[in-house]
Amino acid sequence: MYADNKVRRNTVRDITKLKGERPVVSLTAYTAPMAAQLDQYVDFLLVGDSLAMVLYGMESTIGVSLDTMIEHTKAVMRGAQKAMVILDMPFGSFEQSKEQAFENASRALRETGCAAVKLEGGAAMAETIQFLVERNVPVMAHIGLRPQAVHVMGGYRTQGKNQEERAQMIEDAFAIQKAGAFSVVLEGVAEPLAAEITEKLDITTIGIGASPDCDGQILVVEDMLGYFPSNAKFVKRYAEVGQVIDQAVKQYADDVKSRIFPAPEHTYHAKK
Repeated sequence: MYADNKVRRNTVRDITKLKGERPVVSLTAYTAPMAAQLDQYVDFLLVGDSLAMVLYGMESTIGVSLDTMIEHTKAVMRGAQKAMVILDMPFGSFEQSKEQAFENASRALRETGCAAVKLEGGAAMAETIQFLVERNVPVMAHIGLRPQAVHVMGGYRTQGKNQEERAQMIEDAFAIQKAGAFSVVLEGVAEPLAAEITEKLDITTIGIGASPDCDGQILVVEDMLGYFPSNAKFVKRYAEVGQVIDQAVKQYADDVKSRIFPAPEHTYHAKK
């Protein structure tokens, strides 16, 4: 179904070179067909742990396993040819120690062929990030609202609204840059903090619910397509795929009940 990879795939260097040139375009993807559909339009695809909620109906991202993330990343790698693919390290796969993080991250890269991993955390994860980068594991960091830490952060709330949070986030940003992360996701960050961080950092910032001045943007693809219910302010719905599916399935059900489907043209006939 999917052609052999004959197209040059974007690399970490390609993404970092875009800072100051043009905004980086990215979306999540969890399956081969979706990755193939998005590939020509994006610079990188993130196999986000958001698949726990979007695909598996979990209440948060915390329940997804590394094995699951690896299998979905393999699928995305099969579907995408041009876009760089990044695996989101799930909760519990990197926090225990830098050695645990390397064991799991190196396994992820080895088994999937993806280009990099993403992990949540700021200054507290700097030592781990440095440990990974020194061992040739490219790392995208993630600060601001961190879904894996939603319980200790007091829920899904905007970050950086007070001076203490602003100071901590700036400290986090510089710590992960110094540690060697090539990029950082800024999620749920109040203006103008994300813009300030983007201006000050040398590495690429990717916004989600942050500033339009970030070096790039990412959304959960099912959110922007109107397929997964979301009331987040930062989500712009570019389509209402859910409504299209609903209408199509209703028509199918009606056709089956009324015996309109299958029609003769949908039926195999024995040769006379």
